[in-house]
Amino acid sequence: MKHDLTQGNIVKVLTLFTIPLILSGLFQQMFNWADAFIVGNIEGELALGGIGAVTSLYNLFVTVIVGFASGISILAAQQHGMGKTKQLKGILSTFVLLLGGVFGVIAIFGAPLTKDILTLLDTPASIFDIGKEYLQILFIGIPFLAVYNTYSAVLRGIGDSKAAFLSVLVCSVFNIVLDLVFVAALQYGVAGAAAATVISQAAMTIFVVSYTIRKYPVLRFHFGKGIVCRSFILAGAKFSLPPAIQSGAGSVGNLILQRFMNGFGEQTVAAITTAYRVDSAVLLPVINFGSGIATVVAQNIGAGNQIRARKVLKTGSIMMAIVSLCLTGLVILAGKYLIAIFGLSAESVEIGKSFFYTIAACYVIYGLAMALRGYLEGTGDMLFSGIAGITSLCARIIASYAFASRFGNMVIGYAEAFSWIVLLAIYFVRFLLAGQTNKRCHASQSSLL
Repeated sequence: MKHDLTQGNIVKVLTLFTIPLILSGLFQQMFNWADAFIVGNIEGELALGGIGAVTSLYNLFVTVIVGFASGISILAAQQHGMGKTKQLKGILSTFVLLLGGVFGVIAIFGAPLTKDILTLLDTPASIFDIGKEYLQILFIGIPFLAVYNTYSAVLRGIGDSKAAFLSVLVCSVFNIVLDLVFVAALQYGVAGAAAATVISQAAMTIFVVSYTIRKYPVLRFHFGKGIVCRSFILAGAKFSLPPAIQSGAGSVGNLILQRFMNGFGEQTVAAITTAYRVDSAVLLPVINFGSGIATVVAQNIGAGNQIRARKVLKTGSIMMAIVSLCLTGLVILAGKYLIAIFGLSAESVEIGKSFFYTIAACYVIYGLAMALRGYLEGTGDMLFSGIAGITSLCARIIASYAFASRFGNMVIGYAEAFSWIVLLAIYFVRFLLAGQTNKRCHASQSSLL
């Protein structure tokens, strides 16, 4: 395996490694965009609101999977940086079976509870049954996502970011075709859109597994004794549980915020959830760039090159700021039109436009926070990163309820922007303290010499 991120020009390394991550993230968003776009334009705004009403609940499981996988990626990157490539097969087999099994059980027991959870979330009656039908089918695809993200994480850790892009590219096109067939042609409504997504997720998983078996013989594993290793579970838990818990807490917080948003009525639900679809896609370059920084830093930490790891942060932060400012301009200029393509009413489009004007100005703050987060996670500081994320979420929830009477439904945007400021401040303080600790350690070692 020749994917060495510890050598060469840092700008080039970050760019070449991150671009496939960004593209794979964008195409993965097409899963949700295709559902929303086709359903919104064919079935109408109520159907779109039904999909939006269950998005936070579904994302609870998806973000936990992605959060856990991010820790697996850091573990794999550090092992790869140390030259311990034989350990990677054990890491992959252990977590494929562990995560696949856990989320298989969740999928089996989750669907029957959908009605009770939507009732708890105070989902508007007009979109309740639509959301219930959509979510119950999506549960079937969750185990596939667990396996896919485990493979993708290990591949990313060894420096291969193209695999995820290729699998998502093929399967996103597949998803769009199925959406057109199931929703537009056969008129299966939201059930058809959900079925298209699940089938595409299964195909995406098969693709990435086949790719790995073909290209990386060292990662092939066979069922039998030693396929699940206790030491890898313990090591993986150290890296993966903090981001998984943070992601899970974040999604639970989003459920609280979803209930809060539902109180503003179905029009706000449709407008803001659609705006978040666009916002999530727009911010993917920022999020994936942060993941790129984390992986490159992790390989350098594994190789014992801490000086280069700090240079990665410095260079990555500058690049991140430029990207964030470009995205701010894009959203301010085109956000309204991107929302309108989903078939919303003129009033809902204006609500979404106001949301974008509220939040886009703070993209650069979020970008710098993600750069610092990537560096800290790359060094193995996963626990603090998780605590910081949960603290930021609490600030967002408190701000939402505290200032709702003053800002109305736009408090959703203001509260999130405020939480980004809190997050950046926390990460920056941690970075400074870590730097002072390292200086004291070097000073102590020098005095001993």
